[in-house]
Amino acid sequence: MSLRRSTLRRVAAVGTAAMVIALGAACGSSSSSASANSTTSAGTSLPNLAGQSFTILGQWTGGEQAAFQTVLNSFNQKTGASAHYTAAAGGDEATVLGAKVNGGNPPDVAILALPGAITQYGNGGKLKPVSSSAQAAVSANFSPEWAKLATVNGKLYGVPVDASDKSTVWYNTKLFSTAGISTPGTWQQFMQDGKTLADSGVSVPISVGGGDGWTLTDWFENVYIRTAGVDMYDKLTHHKIPWTDPSVATALNTLKQVWGDPSLIGSPANALKVPFPTSVDNVFKSKPTSAEVFEGSFVATTITGDKDPAKVGTDAKFYPFPSVNGSQNVLVVGGDWAVGFTSNKAVQPFLDYLATPEASKLLVSAPGSGFLSANKNLDTSSYPDPTSTDLAKQILSVGDNIRFDMSDQAPASFGGTPNKGEWAALQMFLKTGDVAATQAQLEKDANATTGW
Repeated sequence: MSLRRSTLRRVAAVGTAAMVIALGAACGSSSSSASANSTTSAGTSLPNLAGQSFTILGQWTGGEQAAFQTVLNSFNQKTGASAHYTAAAGGDEATVLGAKVNGGNPPDVAILALPGAITQYGNGGKLKPVSSSAQAAVSANFSPEWAKLATVNGKLYGVPVDASDKSTVWYNTKLFSTAGISTPGTWQQFMQDGKTLADSGVSVPISVGGGDGWTLTDWFENVYIRTAGVDMYDKLTHHKIPWTDPSVATALNTLKQVWGDPSLIGSPANALKVPFPTSVDNVFKSKPTSAEVFEGSFVATTITGDKDPAKVGTDAKFYPFPSVNGSQNVLVVGGDWAVGFTSNKAVQPFLDYLATPEASKLLVSAPGSGFLSANKNLDTSSYPDPTSTDLAKQILSVGDNIRFDMSDQAPASFGGTPNKGEWAALQMFLKTGDVAATQAQLEKDANATTGW
């Protein structure tokens, strides 16, 4: 969701972002030295596009935008094209893009974080299918799940650009050391470690950012995929089974073991007041009140963006979301795709380029951007620090055993709107712990939602 993305990616202040936008536009000029054609390091042939200008709409600002601009600069230099990136005003790309498309003036390319948006625009005949060469590049460089999520009625419309690992728990190494514990591998050990941390003097061992409903959907998804398995996860994602299914009850009861224990998360009422950034700050500020926080790989950029004193990789480390009852190694991920809205001559070559390891390397190697890639042919030595390298390795290690964020695939009114649908129901569950009532509310809201 646009709200979620603008909340997570807080690399720079608005003023800095505006300055980067201006600099990016200046850096996006075409290269007069482009040859008749160019070839990437992966062997992708790029045409001479001298004098061809095209536009790209996204949500990235600050360090992310600066990193993406290096990719644009490289494409411009290789082809002579002039790529112009714009960050959606207010971070609300869904609204900005919708207005442009409905007004008959879409960008040539858009960067979309929601598979549901790709489906919407694909079914509406607004998107251009990717070229055969881009299809081949996506097939060669990415797990099939990434192509599946951008395929509508048998046609591939999107090229994966970046990925986020949403199955990570971030912890304060000093507090773990003081408590005499190491990182857990199982759900039972995770809970036991929380109690050990409490005994060592940590007031709220596990920080829960319940003030932002999307964090709770991520908790649920990671527990559900481990208790129900990937096939059931797929069915629930598309509402092919009801939210009253026993598998949902199992996941909620498992979650309740943590959310319903004040010795682990403190007062649920207080947790409901904590926004995501604060949940991170509570673990990594100078006087931490918590020792660990579950969320995605973007926690690292939140720590640096909020200027917490903890150093990522030393004071702040992560471990994979623990196994539940011997569950297999699975991963919940997020990410972005580039899609083409027009027949501009530069669009398809640009999508071809984005699918290459060369473009992925430029994107992820920029220090501080926080970008990861699911490109399996990208050398992990491309990352600028050990933490990013380890996060990328975790994404690649599960192969096809990944699933995209469930709520991001649901219609936005159910899976991506504050005070509605899944966000509100799981906030209610955090407060009450009532499994049956939560299931009934989720199913009621899902049935009232169109677009599944």
